[in-house]
Amino acid sequence: MLFLFLIGAITILIAMSLLWILSVYLKNVSIVDIFWGLGFVIINGVYFFLSDTFYYRNFMIFLLVTIWGLRLSIYLAYRNIGKGEDFRYQEFRRQYGISRYWWISFFQVFLLQGFLIIIVSLPLLGANVYTESNTLSWLDFFAIIIWLTGFVFEAIGDFQLTKFKKNPDNKGKVLDTGLWKYTRHPNYFGDTLIWWSYALFSVASGSYWPIIGSLVMTFLIIKVSGVSLLEVSLKNKKPDYQEYIRKTNSFFPWFPKK
Repeated sequence: MLFLFLIGAITILIAMSLLWILSVYLKNVSIVDIFWGLGFVIINGVYFFLSDTFYYRNFMIFLLVTIWGLRLSIYLAYRNIGKGEDFRYQEFRRQYGISRYWWISFFQVFLLQGFLIIIVSLPLLGANVYTESNTLSWLDFFAIIIWLTGFVFEAIGDFQLTKFKKNPDNKGKVLDTGLWKYTRHPNYFGDTLIWWSYALFSVASGSYWPIIGSLVMTFLIIKVSGVSLLEVSLKNKKPDYQEYIRKTNSFFPWFPKK
């Protein structure tokens, strides 16, 4: 297991270093966001092909991670390419100075995200390594249901948001229809479910401690770079967002308050 972990970690660190070099050439750190989903496809591919345990669970996880990761990276590429560098990285560039940020970004952004991919992917490592037969338990089927639910929330939520933003009449308005009627962050909720489905696969294989990865991902989504960060931004940008907060659950879907 340690050998696979090290190979996966080295692979991601090499990929992140190459991506950093490209970002310096392009003067755009935002490309790291596009790589996020693809990074998990790569590291899970290492775990899958080098584990020598090609059982049903391993194939299922390989398929699900690939679908999820490629969809996310394609979506972010469609959303970000041609739009310039994200305002967060522009602000960092201003704070640290343009002449210095090119090398600071390697540690602050690329190595950090590479490290997070390595830690968050632990359930994938556990499920690939500890699976020893083609026997599937009820946890595996429950994990598939959780994954499908999460994928629907994430993919449809992203689609509805993209469609909403395309309409110039919606500028400054709040999306409160579709899945966004029941939760202020259906895409983040769906992403969290997907990572807990991977944790369930890991537990089903007999590997418990790797669910640390899903815990870290949940914390990041809710408290660090997802819900919490976006809420602060939207409160300042959209006057109607306070009313949206009053009537709509932040994370877990539920019927709107009257």
